[in-house]
Amino acid sequence: MEADGVRERAGSLPREPGVYQFRDGETTLYVGKAVDLRDRVRSYADPRSARIRRMVDRADDVEIAVTDTETQALLLEANLIKRHQPRYNVRLKDDKSYPMVQLTDHDAPRIEITRDPSESATVFGPYTSKTQVETVVKALRETYGIRGCSDHKYSGRDRPCLDYEMGLCTAPCTREIDIESYREDVTAVERFLEGETGILADPLRREMEAAAESQNFERAANLRDRLETVEAFHGEGGEAVQSVGDERGVDVLGVAIEGEDATVARLRAEDGKLVDRDRHTLEAPGSAGSDSAIGGGVPAVLSAFLVQYYAERELPDALLLPERHGDEEVADWLATEGVSVRVPGAGREAKLVELALKNARRNVGRRDECGMLADALEIESASRIEGFDVSHAQGKAAVGSNVAFVDGSAEKAEYRRKKLTDQNDDYDNMRALLEWRATRAVEGRDDRPDPDLLLIDGGAGQLEAARDALAEAGWEVPAIALAKAEERVVTPERSFSWPSDAPHLHLLQRVRDEAHRFAVQYHQTVRDEVSTVLDDVQGVGPETRKRLLGRFGSVENVREASLEDLRSVEGVGEKTAETIKSRL
Repeated sequence: MEADGVRERAGSLPREPGVYQFRDGETTLYVGKAVDLRDRVRSYADPRSARIRRMVDRADDVEIAVTDTETQALLLEANLIKRHQPRYNVRLKDDKSYPMVQLTDHDAPRIEITRDPSESATVFGPYTSKTQVETVVKALRETYGIRGCSDHKYSGRDRPCLDYEMGLCTAPCTREIDIESYREDVTAVERFLEGETGILADPLRREMEAAAESQNFERAANLRDRLETVEAFHGEGGEAVQSVGDERGVDVLGVAIEGEDATVARLRAEDGKLVDRDRHTLEAPGSAGSDSAIGGGVPAVLSAFLVQYYAERELPDALLLPERHGDEEVADWLATEGVSVRVPGAGREAKLVELALKNARRNVGRRDECGMLADALEIESASRIEGFDVSHAQGKAAVGSNVAFVDGSAEKAEYRRKKLTDQNDDYDNMRALLEWRATRAVEGRDDRPDPDLLLIDGGAGQLEAARDALAEAGWEVPAIALAKAEERVVTPERSFSWPSDAPHLHLLQRVRDEAHRFAVQYHQTVRDEVSTVLDDVQGVGPETRKRLLGRFGSVENVREASLEDLRSVEGVGEKTAETIKSRL
């Protein structure tokens, strides 16, 4: 729309509160709220930023909705932004990347780290550092022997698995420990996760001191580092939370801004206990300007977040902010809802705000690497990337993995995996995997959105096979490959050798490595499913079975091996080799 067109349209609008939408045909480009619709829309005849000027140029109409109050306009704006995801608005995007620890609801519960806990499990967290959680869970397992295996591996065993031999599990599966004693150990783990640090720190300290006395200094140093992690595990703001006012529910917000990216971290306290943590990104496409929350600094980011986040959620009794948001309409709305808003300058509340700021800074700028990748590949967006890899053992137990990353973070709930026809051909395996994904997408049988980019683990051959499958299915999504050897990015037109410290290369490496990990994990599961017959062979334990499968690839190959070949495997003597041949 030209300036005269904007003025003409504004002249026909009422002087009442409401919401306006700049539209391009059926597409909503921008949503805004106004106390006076006529004056606010007229202001777009002279846009205050290049980003908004581009939006006005693309628009061909302005639609409005009149509301009774300014607060109604505020909430309607938030709902329309969430519904239409307009390109030129600052948009809130949830980031649920924090890990949690769960103890499953079994007779012999297992412990695991998850981002998607079971409804029946006992769940602790979320926590801010996955590395820290992994260290603590390993220490808990070594101290109390809680199992971490799947139900499939747990059931039907007649001898303990490798975790038992490594001291990570007391093997309730084969009753090496009785269930009552095992559940007492589970209770001890629960007590630690509920905040009783000494129940894990004390035995670690004793073990560290014993290692030092026996001059096993490397072991003592490792235990010292683990002890420090354990002792710090419950120290992430709990002291501050215990004394946050008299309100039942308190939300604490921290904001970090880098370029055109902003992250808001939210800590939730209920009845004096920290019960939830999450992070959210605010996205403002185009260059920042006075109409952009990012360009408007922390106050404008807070204003945009408060309305969009809480419009569909229950408001807390109190909000602790790093600074004032400066939006009178938002302030009136919160006051009407009875929310106490404070900007603490010192004391325990200020300490908690600082914790929220620290959490926000951990994520800010992550979307930059997606933008850099899109620019480098000359594609419109790289916000959603799906990675693919295949895994097999000499053609046996062939499987494929399909992982998903959104704004640089893994979306594990959207991972998929597939068994493939056994064949020792990586190209055909990759072609089959991509044919499966593409066909499901084209036929509408995959409930996930189409990705912006597909990443193939491999080189030019794997990429060509994948693109053949995409063409056959008629699925038009850009695809590239990343090989491990030289870390070169291969596209249909050319290849790139980016600097090793390039953020967009790091993003691709994370996707590629996760696809590889997920494929190998599934391959091992499938391989174990067909290898259990070896468990029945006297003299073949978990380690020997692992060596046999590592050497021969499958039970069928073990069956076909000669006695001489079998005896060449460590741990397999002449008698055991003969037993294997006779039993298989």
